[in-house]
Amino acid sequence: MTTLITGANRGIGAALFDAFTASGEKTIGTSRQDDAHLPLDVTKRSSLVALAAALNKAPIDTLICNAGVHNDKNFTLESNYTADIWADTFAANTTGVFFTIETLLPLIRKAKAGKIAIISSQMGSNTLATGGSYAYRASKAAALNLGRNLANDLASEGIAVGIYHPGWVITDMGGQNAAITVEQSAAGLFQRINALSMATTGCFETWDGQQHPL
Repeated sequence: MTTLITGANRGIGAALFDAFTASGEKTIGTSRQDDAHLPLDVTKRSSLVALAAALNKAPIDTLICNAGVHNDKNFTLESNYTADIWADTFAANTTGVFFTIETLLPLIRKAKAGKIAIISSQMGSNTLATGGSYAYRASKAAALNLGRNLANDLASEGIAVGIYHPGWVITDMGGQNAAITVEQSAAGLFQRINALSMATTGCFETWDGQQHPL
């Protein structure tokens, strides 16, 4: 069994890499800036093509799309939003997820009962919309929509897709006042992703197994 995790050099991605490695699975991490992992910039198609070539047609049983940015943390409607903030946020959090899945799908298809996990956020929920961080929220809502549509389109191939809220985690992105550690989040996500099946494909779940409002 092989698991590939994007953005595995820090935070939740690093903790997920450790959790899957400790389970005995072959675990591959990617990073834009860490030599310990395979190089990947999810916003660049050429980088994704190079990653696919480096994998040498080996099947991927589980793809975890974790890489992302939060460029407008604590921004409000009156903040200085620029076109670049919107473009860069969607390039990493939404189109980057799509391009990663699109590029690596042939390798997922080679695995028996392959899985795709998208790390989204409760900030992508349309039901729980509390304002601020507009670009990040919109990009994560789009990632949620993307995941649910992929679940529909890939169901006939037996590929399950899950979308997950990792919790409010103590990371550079979540801040030091967050509720849980990266280890707690990763342990919960590890269980959720392992439990993902065709019976639950399209789910939007929290790290601790609760159904999250869309």
